[in-house]
Amino acid sequence: MKKLEQTWRWYGPNDPVSLQDVKQAGATGIVSALHHIAHGEVWPLEDIKARKAIIEAAGLTWSVVESVPVHEAIKTRRADAAQYIENYKTSLRNLSACGLKLVCYNFMPVLDWTRTQLDLEMTDGSKALYFNWIDLAIFDLYILKREGAESDYSASILKRAEDKYATLNEQELVDLRINVLMGIPNEKEIELETLRESINEYKAIGTQGLKENLKFFLSSIAEVCTEEGIKMTIHPDDPPYPILGLPRIASTLADFNYIIKEVDQPFNGVCFCTGSLGAGVENNALEIFNAVKERVYFAHLRNVTKDDDGSFYEADHLGGDVNMYEIMKALTEENATREKSIPFRPDHGHQMLDDLAKVTNPGYSAIGRLRGLAELRGLEIGVTGNY
Repeated sequence: MKKLEQTWRWYGPNDPVSLQDVKQAGATGIVSALHHIAHGEVWPLEDIKARKAIIEAAGLTWSVVESVPVHEAIKTRRADAAQYIENYKTSLRNLSACGLKLVCYNFMPVLDWTRTQLDLEMTDGSKALYFNWIDLAIFDLYILKREGAESDYSASILKRAEDKYATLNEQELVDLRINVLMGIPNEKEIELETLRESINEYKAIGTQGLKENLKFFLSSIAEVCTEEGIKMTIHPDDPPYPILGLPRIASTLADFNYIIKEVDQPFNGVCFCTGSLGAGVENNALEIFNAVKERVYFAHLRNVTKDDDGSFYEADHLGGDVNMYEIMKALTEENATREKSIPFRPDHGHQMLDDLAKVTNPGYSAIGRLRGLAELRGLEIGVTGNY
């Protein structure tokens, strides 16, 4: 039985984690993107070639492109959406010309993954990413001051948010604002007024409208993807429920069934992220995998621990609420049916050991992910008996 492909997210030459570090962790594939290219602009062929050459010079393979960002004009289907679609198609052709055929993307409005704290201290002294509903309510009600925000929270959370807000100093409020608005790596922080304007724009679009816009996007790139042999994998919403009045359309089993059914072509695939899906109180990650497994072309394996409110922190890869044994068992069984191995990567490792004194991309320090990859590698061997 062939093994899953072990990959590692690398943010490029400015990543504090080097390609030599990646090799020592045991990964063979790299997951990377051209973060220096502005959202919506064409990825130049020469830039793609240069990044690929750096990776291959280190003895590694650029396996997955994560992400080619979908511009807000496409998500909202503004008047200029067609130009951004053309740019996206050109970028896909350029990637294909370099042999890069697997692309991850998301369709989350405005913000990428959202956390309220980036350094929650664990009992062992390591630090984890954290999403806390009370802190989000504080941001929403007292920093963003979104109209009608109160109706999105329970009375219990509203009361606890009010009480906690009264104890926070100015720097703590600044830190919370920065954490929520951090956007994605190498992108500037989103301004509050920009967020307010976007919230109003998406309020008019609504959940069904956003679903239709995703269908429009996928239908628009279908011909290029099919001609070039490109597989697109949509990443689940993170967290997998509406926040700040913004709709979510890739959060549940019903969502993924819709996405696959509405553009039912082989190129239209899923990035199966156990952490994002595991954060959903009503989600069963294994059930979702089994429903969409034929379209799973890439996997993020991480874990979360939720509390009664639905707040969650990033747990150890083999800890938390997601049964990683059952996930790995299902994933390796599906992998055995494929001609080419499914790539996976450890995700959002704890900041630990020497990395505690280093500045790294949140969730993407070296040692915590090395530990996660080692545990997942061992779990795969234990499940399959394939040394």
